Amino acid sequence: MIRRILVALYEFLLVTVFNLPRVLFFSRLKALILSVVGAKIGARPVIYPNTWIFPGKGLVVGDDVDLALGVIITTNGGVLIGDRVLIGYRSQILSANHRIPEGKGQIFGSGHNYAEVNIGDDVWIGANVIVLPGVTIGEGAVIAAGSVVTGDVPAFCIAAGVPARVIKER
Repeated sequence: MIRRILVALYEFLLVTVFNLPRVLFFSRLKALILSVVGAKIGARPVIYPNTWIFPGKGLVVGDDVDLALGVIITTNGGVLIGDRVLIGYRSQILSANHRIPEGKGQIFGSGHNYAEVNIGDDVWIGANVIVLPGVTIGEGAVIAAGSVVTGDVPAFCIAAGVPARVIKER
């Protein structure tokens, strides 16, 4: 019971603080809260309102990272974000997902799968992109808006689509 109350209070704190504007002071406050729960946040983060990062532990963010309005990041499986990364509006970076049970087993309560997401330096992830667990996005890559990244994207490539495929090199 106490654990549930603490989780609810933490979620309330996150919702309250992460809805504050993206000004420097509030971005630093958001980074401080994340670091208290085990995240490592680099210098000069820009964190827009309505960002959701949970639980925070397992997140490593480089310097000069910009998380736009409505970004969701689940960190249970580990999320590594390099320097100078832009993550567009309403994008999702997921390092955990529900497990599909064998045969006709019940989905509810079947557990989760966890896999680290690794995003290199100088990456631009467009708006409404979904990055699934276990994906590595190489340095300098660009992910087109609305893409669903299910596999690795090589460095300095542009990927687009559902599922995302490399469409050209930079």
